[in-house]
Amino acid sequence: MSDTSPMSPQDALVAVMIASSASDQDVRTAELVAITRMVNHMPIFATYDPDRIRRVSRTVFDLFEEEDGLDALFGLIREALPERLFETAYALACDVVTADGRHSQVELRMLEEVREELKIDRLHAAAIEWGARVRHMGV
Repeated sequence: MSDTSPMSPQDALVAVMIASSASDQDVRTAELVAITRMVNHMPIFATYDPDRIRRVSRTVFDLFEEEDGLDALFGLIREALPERLFETAYALACDVVTADGRHSQVELRMLEEVREELKIDRLHAAAIEWGARVRHMGV
């Protein structure tokens, strides 16, 4: 984590996941389990302290309370996250939103915001969304 950025790249990924989950003001258990599972098992989080999730969550929730908080949040995320991890952030957001098997319009709008803010190519986004959908499909 650099001195100029309040977030590490992993913090930024966690922030995207938390923001995607909280976008509809209903953080579901399945979404929390998905976030915890990804932080505990994905290589990108191998050196990450999971205790930081609470701090990052507080930052996201505090920013959601501010008028231009979402813009500020995306500013922090873009500052902390290398561009090569933008698609990773989008994939994690998609996994969180699909974890509970439901998509609210607000969550879908948040995914659209993430896609636009991180300048995810539309074709790449479609592939990422398809992958999330098939990974979380029920029987």
